Amino acid sequence: MRFAGRFRPMVTSFSVAGIAVVVVGYALAGQPKPANSPVEDTRVVPAKTAYIDAHVHIDHQDPAGSFRALVRAMDRMNAVKNIVLTEPYGPDDPARWDAEVILPAAKKYPDKLAILGGGATLNAMILQSAKTGDASPAVRRKFTERAEELLREGAAAFGELSTEHFIQPSSPLKDYESAPADTPLMLLLADIAARHGVPIDLHMEAVPQTMPLPAGLNSPPNPPHIPGNIAGFERLLRHNPHAKIIWAHAGADNTGYRTPDLCRRLLESHPNLYMEIKADPTYPGKNPVLVNGKVQPEWLKLFQDFPDRFIIGSDQHYGPNSQGSLSRAQASVLVLNQLPADLARKIGRENVLRIYDGTQAAERR
Repeated sequence: MRFAGRFRPMVTSFSVAGIAVVVVGYALAGQPKPANSPVEDTRVVPAKTAYIDAHVHIDHQDPAGSFRALVRAMDRMNAVKNIVLTEPYGPDDPARWDAEVILPAAKKYPDKLAILGGGATLNAMILQSAKTGDASPAVRRKFTERAEELLREGAAAFGELSTEHFIQPSSPLKDYESAPADTPLMLLLADIAARHGVPIDLHMEAVPQTMPLPAGLNSPPNPPHIPGNIAGFERLLRHNPHAKIIWAHAGADNTGYRTPDLCRRLLESHPNLYMEIKADPTYPGKNPVLVNGKVQPEWLKLFQDFPDRFIIGSDQHYGPNSQGSLSRAQASVLVLNQLPADLARKIGRENVLRIYDGTQAAERR
């Protein structure tokens, strides 16, 4: 099993008053902190149940320092493991990097960290193939070799990939990225992932049909119209029922179409679909999970109806000298702490362990 590691319970204190401080503090999340401010934030409140954050990013230019800061924050928030993803870069981005850059530093924390890969290489190849229409045997062979190489090197799964990613001030990516979710290389990756029993973590804005660029986003650099992608996404999900697809960022919607109703329909239709919960106080977007610090009833009902299909994926970014607050990570804690205890355990930890358990694929082989 690739996602090995012990997850010992951690005893923490919990304060309702402290959560109130955090909620008030979220309004300040966009304000810069002094240059010498450490990553620790005095407003940090721990989760009532030990949990795993399945979607975080780090500063790859100093992975050792970033991991130290991340582990300190984890200990304070009662997170027992974090899954670190590479950014989903386009083929022409000179800043792109992949898992090899951070895997050596992560080995110091085998029980606390897992690394996903492919954001700079597999993602770039998928986007390039979709753009050129070239999915020849040679391209497919090169793609397969790269995916297998990432797993051999220690990547726990594939991600973060993107088939619809806007350029926004809050993102380090500077290229608009778009490809059909059922492009040949994505279907090939689904087969590879299913064979190894590992999931694919996918960033995809919800676009049921071609639509104008949502208000608040600039064109250029984004295009004036966005292609529909839900039908292609469903074809990807049907292609290989054994391929576990994690759709990132539920609750951080930039188009207005990733509603609880759309999520419900897709979860009902596709048993291999899972979703990460993200709450971003600074850029809440449309259809947020949290409003005024409270989990919205329609989202809570969805979590309760599909308790085995959601995990936490804060999308928090960590650097060696982080100057911003831990607002995304703390918003995830705020969500967890409002859930019934049994549901919080499932979403906070148990679902991640099951999704990342590759032993079933090994048995099929």
